[in-house]
Amino acid sequence: MVCALGIEGSANKIGVGIIRDGEVLANVRRTYVTPPGEGFLPKETAAHHRDFIHQLIKQALKESQLQPKDLDVICYTKGPGMAPPLLIGAIVARTLSLLWEIPLLGVNHCIGHIEMGRLITGAVNPIVLYVSGGNTQVIAYSNKRYRIFGETIDIAVGNCLDRFARIIKLSNDPSPGYNIEQLAKCGKNYIKLPYVVKGMDVSFSGILSHIEDLADPSKRRNKRKKAEITVEEPEYTKEDLCYSLQETIFAMLVEITERAMAHCESNEVLIVGGVGCNERLQEMMRIMCEERGGKLFAIDERYCIDNGLMIAHAGAEMFRSGTRMSFEDSFVTQRYRTDEVLVTWRDD
Repeated sequence: MVCALGIEGSANKIGVGIIRDGEVLANVRRTYVTPPGEGFLPKETAAHHRDFIHQLIKQALKESQLQPKDLDVICYTKGPGMAPPLLIGAIVARTLSLLWEIPLLGVNHCIGHIEMGRLITGAVNPIVLYVSGGNTQVIAYSNKRYRIFGETIDIAVGNCLDRFARIIKLSNDPSPGYNIEQLAKCGKNYIKLPYVVKGMDVSFSGILSHIEDLADPSKRRNKRKKAEITVEEPEYTKEDLCYSLQETIFAMLVEITERAMAHCESNEVLIVGGVGCNERLQEMMRIMCEERGGKLFAIDERYCIDNGLMIAHAGAEMFRSGTRMSFEDSFVTQRYRTDEVLVTWRDD
């Protein structure tokens, strides 16, 4: 039996979770929300995490009805992520480890998402589509590693959505991606956008630049003047832009996921990461899976969005399999790839 406390704070969410042998005992979280049109900066995000992390730890222990002596391991997000927010989680985890005399483990953020998804859905050995604000990867497990079959070559899909939400001044509460999703449901006209799939990789920066021009009337007028021609532009709304952006970038993700399924002869797909909550993405992926005789596994916002529970669970799996970490190695890193981690807890 392994009981683990996990701390996640790699981006704008600070979360604490407690798990015991796959049983969820606590999963609490706070989100740093900025005004419309603004992103979150590392320094201010770290300050937010510092303000809330102690009360979240107390809340998690209260909900789980546990004492520090009941814990077997303290886990924190080692990376990838933004350095100042990551450091808040690491410093608090190191402090708790010393105060409570409990072993400490650093967890790869991406692995946390994958293992949380496998636990909640029961997926056995799926192709994993990992989509979040900072990451976009198609992953398959093989020989003690989570192998990356395809990924973004520039910005992540969540970053693309977040930046477009800022362009059109959408609220960041509860999240910019969620608000784009709601507007997209009202879109009626599909606007053709660049579709950039390069082998197994995708690119979103050109799409973002193109749709930014469409969203700004002054830029459209300037382009027409430079071309010295009169172009009758179709009428479209902010809802149409959100709808078109979602349809295009999600189709790209479905394409590379299907190709990975074919390569690995898999009939399962698991979507993880914050963008994985998007119902339209899930619908498009489900259609593709059913056409191939496969099955889609997806999770809701409790476990899909960054949370401390996923770090606790992945850390518990590592600890159970014999993984240990010296205190000198309890640092953080902004670049910590999924395929760097030796998966000691899986035998398949």
